[in-house]
Amino acid sequence: MTAKEIELLSPAKNLEIGIAAINHGADAVYIGYKQFGARSAAGNSLSDIEKLVKYAHLFNAKVYVTLNTILYDNELNEVQALINQFYLIGVDAIIIQDMAILEMDLPPIPLHASTQAHNKSIEKVKFLEQVGLTRVVLARELSIDNIAQISAQSNIELEVFIHGSLCVSYSGQCYLSQVLTGRSANRGECAQPCRSTYDLVDEHGNIIAKNKHLISLKDLNQTENIRALIKAGATSLKIEGRLKNIDYVKNITAHYRKIIDSVIATDKGYKKASSGTVTLSFSPDPERSFNRGYSTYFSNGKTKGLASLNTPKSVGKKLGKVTLSEEGWFEIESNEVISNNDGLCYFSANGRLNGVKVNNVHSKRIEINSKVNISPGTTIFRNYDHEFRQILDKTNTAKRTIEGKIGITINHQNITITLTDEDKIETIIENQNVFEPAKNTQVAMDSIRRQMSKTSSTPYNISKISIVCTESEIPYIPISLINEWRRDIIELHNKKRVDVYQRYDKKIFPNNVAYPDEEVNYLTNVSNNLAKKFYERHNAKVTQSALELLTDVNGLEVMRTKYCIAHELGMCHRNKLNKSLFLKNKNQLYPIVLDCSSCEMRIIFPY
Repeated sequence: MTAKEIELLSPAKNLEIGIAAINHGADAVYIGYKQFGARSAAGNSLSDIEKLVKYAHLFNAKVYVTLNTILYDNELNEVQALINQFYLIGVDAIIIQDMAILEMDLPPIPLHASTQAHNKSIEKVKFLEQVGLTRVVLARELSIDNIAQISAQSNIELEVFIHGSLCVSYSGQCYLSQVLTGRSANRGECAQPCRSTYDLVDEHGNIIAKNKHLISLKDLNQTENIRALIKAGATSLKIEGRLKNIDYVKNITAHYRKIIDSVIATDKGYKKASSGTVTLSFSPDPERSFNRGYSTYFSNGKTKGLASLNTPKSVGKKLGKVTLSEEGWFEIESNEVISNNDGLCYFSANGRLNGVKVNNVHSKRIEINSKVNISPGTTIFRNYDHEFRQILDKTNTAKRTIEGKIGITINHQNITITLTDEDKIETIIENQNVFEPAKNTQVAMDSIRRQMSKTSSTPYNISKISIVCTESEIPYIPISLINEWRRDIIELHNKKRVDVYQRYDKKIFPNNVAYPDEEVNYLTNVSNNLAKKFYERHNAKVTQSALELLTDVNGLEVMRTKYCIAHELGMCHRNKLNKSLFLKNKNQLYPIVLDCSSCEMRIIFPY
């Protein structure tokens, strides 16, 4: 039985971060072009994407480009041309939301259905498989059991999120930013109204919760569920964060690399999806990077404690509780080392998040840059870890190396050098043997081995060097020339690894497989004529264009969520909540519909 490849997929805001992700253990990275990538602040040039592709392919890692916004008619020709360019520079797949792309004349490049395509049912997943997509990025709201059921009934690759920020709405089904600001989440311009404060009120205007971040979720952390997700059938494990900085990507990628490797080491049914071994100069810890607090979301079913009600900001790692304090300092019981310049935070009695900076540390006593008196019993968090950040800011935080061995054969006329790596790829160079015999054979052989093994600045770890001399004498070869040969063979081998990399090609041939729904409205995000043609060809009547094209949105659902405010606050409708609820922002009321039959919540744009 062939072992199943498990892919760790990391985000790349830019070329530098993409390379760092690969160095810290990513099997693949996803990156956006400067247009159509669902993150308008994380765009990259074609040239930088090509450089990332070549670096990734050196390690048999993959690069996916996000083209996962909805498209307008005047953009379709440009997108088709872009996809052809991405194919030519070696991109491994395109991540899409808009089905118009399946109507285009495309090269045989694999297409992945973005989570923005709202992939939460087996019917939708099977449809996407039947129309030719290679992979589906599943909705974050699915449980491990849901994923296992989908895996059992389909053959398409399944990608799941394992870490990072959570959208409260089903992806692709949130229009709140569009109706409030004109900035469409489906166009990569979300204004994040979910991170704002709201009041929760009833139909009589009674305030149930005041000035809380009622629809701002904690971050996702699936550390404890990685083995279960793999067993359930996840093909790719994805870290969210194309807007995150390099320190975040380094830390989180390295963290999950270690976990996935531990699963692979104990189960022969799985293997890495790329080459090389990562050596770290630090101990990864997700709590020491940006986070709003963590949850596993709905992985194990419905649960509470999903929202970060008091702040949308990073709270970081819990350190301990204040035991003694006076103005400008406090003492804390903690097992964590606290350093000068750390950023600490705590919640005051009214729920407000406050921040202070550490000036000096004397044993348990922490001197801060504020004259506040933090009450004993207050829990202290660290949301800026100065020492950890300094470590991650260095360039040598990880080394990724491909195992290799070098064989040197010396005869009367030629010296042949062969480099063979862990993937059985071989590079050979030959040089004329024009050297005098060495005066000391052992010294000469030691010199060759020593110089040829100096590969620390290359992607290779040469674990073995063998020298075979068909004559009785070892020649004396100048060190400078041995170094030159080493550099030559490494350079040639790098090029060969990239050249022999085998990209998976997949040509899509249009068919007439029926779409799961007979009619589709604005929730399907049809924003151009090609998308309309796609759904109609698959026997679905398009009754409405995308919300972004509608002139009247009053009374429409602008957000659908698996998360439920009533459940979060302990007042579930199933516990006989007999009142209407509204989100209130400033003077505007947004009706909340609690759909208990499907255990979902909907937010309506008022008339």
